[in-house]
Amino acid sequence: MKGILQFIIMIVALSIALSGCTSNQSDDSKIHDLTVSKYDGKIKELMAKMTIEEKIGQLNMLSGDWAITGPFIRADFKQDIKAGKVGSMLNCYTVDYTRELINLSVDSTRLGIPLLLGYDVVHGHRTIFPIPLAEACTWDLNLMEQTARIAAIEASAEGIHWTFAPMVDITRDPRWGRVMEGAGEDPWYGSLVAIAKVKGYQGDDLSKDNTILACVKHVAAYGAAEAGRDYNTVDLSLRSLYETYLPPFHAAVEAGVGSAMTAFNEINGIPCTENQWLWEDLFRKQWGFDGLVVTDYTAINEMIEHGVAANLYQASVLAINAGVDVDMVGQGFLLNLKQAIEKGDVTQEQLDKAVYRILKAKFELGLFDDPYKYCNKEREKADIMIPERTQFCREVATKSMVLLKNSNKLLPLSKEIKTIAVIGPLADNKIDMIGGWSAAGDRNSRPVTLFEGVKNKLSSKTVVLYALGTDFNTSSTEGFDEAIRAAKQADVVLLALGESNDMSAEAKSRSSIDLPGNQNLLADEILKVNKNTVIILMNGRPLTIQHLDDVAPAILETWFAGTEAGNAIADVVFGDYNPAGKLTMTFPRNAGQIPIYYSHKNTGRPFDVNNSWTSHYIDVDNTPLYPFGYGLSYTRFEYSNLTLDKKEMTHPEVVRVSVTVTNSGNYDGEEVVQLYIQDLVGSVTRPIKELKGFEKIFIKQGNSVTVHFTIGQEELSFYREDMSFGSEPGEYRIYVGGSSDTENSVRLTLN
Repeated sequence: MKGILQFIIMIVALSIALSGCTSNQSDDSKIHDLTVSKYDGKIKELMAKMTIEEKIGQLNMLSGDWAITGPFIRADFKQDIKAGKVGSMLNCYTVDYTRELINLSVDSTRLGIPLLLGYDVVHGHRTIFPIPLAEACTWDLNLMEQTARIAAIEASAEGIHWTFAPMVDITRDPRWGRVMEGAGEDPWYGSLVAIAKVKGYQGDDLSKDNTILACVKHVAAYGAAEAGRDYNTVDLSLRSLYETYLPPFHAAVEAGVGSAMTAFNEINGIPCTENQWLWEDLFRKQWGFDGLVVTDYTAINEMIEHGVAANLYQASVLAINAGVDVDMVGQGFLLNLKQAIEKGDVTQEQLDKAVYRILKAKFELGLFDDPYKYCNKEREKADIMIPERTQFCREVATKSMVLLKNSNKLLPLSKEIKTIAVIGPLADNKIDMIGGWSAAGDRNSRPVTLFEGVKNKLSSKTVVLYALGTDFNTSSTEGFDEAIRAAKQADVVLLALGESNDMSAEAKSRSSIDLPGNQNLLADEILKVNKNTVIILMNGRPLTIQHLDDVAPAILETWFAGTEAGNAIADVVFGDYNPAGKLTMTFPRNAGQIPIYYSHKNTGRPFDVNNSWTSHYIDVDNTPLYPFGYGLSYTRFEYSNLTLDKKEMTHPEVVRVSVTVTNSGNYDGEEVVQLYIQDLVGSVTRPIKELKGFEKIFIKQGNSVTVHFTIGQEELSFYREDMSFGSEPGEYRIYVGGSSDTENSVRLTLN
């Protein structure tokens, strides 16, 4: 307790000291108190010419529109752009549309400052890859960087400068609809994914015409919303914030992310959009973040509903003084900042810092050299949906799928099968293949459905039957008879169950994460007439599928797999690809176990089957249905010879961990070898396991591979009692295996 109090006092004192210092700085030092851009002279020269109204205009973001017949410009914001009252816009793409918008900003305003155009390019632009949660299950960082790179190439070819991605929120509650956008539950792994995505979007040089500005979001702890209900309150300890929710953001900053987005939620009673500690102290001063900060959609306005501001004027003052640079859509800055500066509630210097960061981003993107560099008709034709990327999309989808169950080795199926039935609400449904947040993806014609993928895979000798069976939001069994008839005729059934795409995304929280509608009942009826039924899951979150696990012989988690979904599923089902995906989010047995995650604490009364007075439920096991890191293969991997090169280490030594992995099955395959640590006795309570390493390896059948890891001080460090980050002498257990529930371990002593 003493250490925590000392830490809090230190933070408060630091904040007071910093705020006291900045009030006495000169204009230039205020602007440059973090970092000096290589475009510093040009930025200052331009700012010297700007009126206060033009500066405020740079902080204002408005939304474009996309009508059924194509993009158009609404007259109300057209005039604002001409008047220099708009610095950036979102929901804008295609060369013709974005060129028209930029024309207004460059040709019709006094200083010709180009607009910054953003869009939610989350898992592809036109070529839609699997949802980010699915991509994370590949455990392939290079692949994830490549998907972001391709998304940036396609988006930039259609006039987009800026993506509002990656979302790096850690979450342990699958009821939250936005779990589909992130990498899952683990902060260490989520940090690596954040780095890969930032590198992919921004490339090695933002001034190139095929890179875009990334935006790490949502800062911070948005994924910890109470009860998994979107926009809800977040109430965390400082330790949980630092250990679990902040690491991916810090990693993104270290990777050079160009912007960050405020979260809708509060932290410690302070909405993130007005949280000066979060932005000025943590992000900018401690972490050295020099990018721009944008609010989420109308987040400034929502501070009134939070109850921390009486009106939009107060909310706008709080936001800019906290370090926010861009007001997304709400127009609070546009309508109130001039008055706030005149009244002394906001300093001219605070405004200038925000303007500086916005102009810096535009200079770094090369928009002042060529405002139309992203408006190239030839690139728009040449760089969209090209065949090589479509094939890569298919490859990513196959690698993202997780085999959850495969009793009696039902999978893979033979391509010589005589009759196969493809049944279910997701069996031949293009709209739901690509999932939510699918940017400019074509939902109606481009996605390959499961039914189409199976027909593409098999010869004309195989009869492929189809039946809908049921829908997502019905209790009717009207379609069951047709589905049962098809199942009776088939040698094997592929039963495609899950969620519709609009059940997972923002504002799509679910109190129950069971299969919606009567899909479980459909599964029961199909299994009564055909035991050779493979469940093909399509969904944006972990679901509670205990019943399916009890009754179905095989279950393949395919998520929302993107443009090439059907072809990729067929590749896996028919054995052209041996599934190697591993879960990055725990599947609960029922919703009552939530929040559920592998790295929980031991408690003072860990569960003991022989002692009822220990931590457990009386109606369900503590264990998940499928743990973090879990995923089957068509082959079998065995672990042996787990060793350390030394049993004791002293700083700055490292320990080398070795393990032998043998493919003892009948197929070549890939395995994700995972390393976890456990601090057995610490100054504060520690998780029972923490992921600290992994290697994805390919092993031919009958062969063995020795995998090596290195453990140093970084892997053994944590936030100690006084919140300093470091390691402590003591005993550690090192686990290596194919999932987080491995018991294969050795002990290590840190002196």
